[in-house]
Amino acid sequence: MIQSIRTKVPAFYATALAFLSAGLMNIPSVNAQSLPPVETQAANTKYKPAFAGQTRVAGVKTKTPYSVVILSKTLEHPWAIAPLPDGRFLITQKMGTMCIVNAAGKTVKNITGLPEVVPDGQGGLLDVALDPQFATNRMIYWDYSEQTTGGTLLAIAKGKLSADESKVENIQVIYRATPAYKGSLQFGSRIVFDKNGDLFVTTGERSGSDIRMKAQALDAAIGKVIHITKAGKPVPGGPFANTPNAKPEIFALGLRSPEGLAINPATGELWESEFGPRGGDEINIIRRGKNYGWPVVTYGLEYSGDKVGAGIQQKEGVQQPVYYWDPVLSPSGIVFYNSNVIPEWKGNLFVGGLSSMHIARLVIKNNKVVGEERLLKSEGERFRALTVGKDGALYAVTDSGRLYRVAKK
Repeated sequence: MIQSIRTKVPAFYATALAFLSAGLMNIPSVNAQSLPPVETQAANTKYKPAFAGQTRVAGVKTKTPYSVVILSKTLEHPWAIAPLPDGRFLITQKMGTMCIVNAAGKTVKNITGLPEVVPDGQGGLLDVALDPQFATNRMIYWDYSEQTTGGTLLAIAKGKLSADESKVENIQVIYRATPAYKGSLQFGSRIVFDKNGDLFVTTGERSGSDIRMKAQALDAAIGKVIHITKAGKPVPGGPFANTPNAKPEIFALGLRSPEGLAINPATGELWESEFGPRGGDEINIIRRGKNYGWPVVTYGLEYSGDKVGAGIQQKEGVQQPVYYWDPVLSPSGIVFYNSNVIPEWKGNLFVGGLSSMHIARLVIKNNKVVGEERLLKSEGERFRALTVGKDGALYAVTDSGRLYRVAKK
């Protein structure tokens, strides 16, 4: 049943200038329409950003009246949501099933018979992506945690959604991110198709202090963005294709726990969201052959409060995040809003927050974050994945099993 929980007509709040005059905020170079940064809590560290606007930018507020509706409360630990061509949604559920939900939020199909997953910890059935030619070939691609010799790993599979939508046919595992590890944390992972129909996939570095340096190793597929064909082979001409002992499918390295991936439709560039440790959650632009630093370079701390390694935030040859949070957002799925329904949102990046329990709206200009807003904070939900529907609404699934629709009034 659809439940309308509230409608919201954003109002103009006091300007940053007013806060400055009251001595409550210290915000440099704001304009008359700026709001204070949305983050007011003390940071975990005293680390300094590499450039102005890399963290705690001015706040913004959506002016367009919008409504927030809960379409469903009965999903079972959803992890990913993909829009189908007819306006319905394909949703993965952590324990190992998929379902199809219609525009009203009703589950109309349950899909079973998928490969067995290991749903412990942060594992389970994870992302799903439709083939760019899904309307004609009905192929879907997904990833999941798989038990294998030596532990668990991230596996990527493909198959054809049956005509009756009850099962996936001719399933093939096309790739496994090695090495396996005896742990249940930080698998990644998101799947995005590039303009040529090949797959970008993020892989986590599995968290353990005894393995996380593999994020810097070119002979390991963990802590990376990999670039593979639909058959699971390395896309030819990769940045490390001619490097001895390197996995030729590696596109970028030095990632920790990358749970968000999206292509910016305005530029064609690949953007990623990444869990830091204690502080240091990041938004990155992923570029060919680049190193994103983990665990050598980070704006976060160990959970114990100790420095990570030498406590370095900047290093030659390591890419800086476009934006970072401290304290953490716990970023999961991300999506660029590319509809004209809410014009002020067009080109904005929306980020699902888990421990922060809100959706972050980031205003992007010239590849920099220039404004931040918190949406749905009052819901108290862990926002796992986001998408934009055919109707121009923003849809979100939460760990508790809710499906939200955020739409223009």
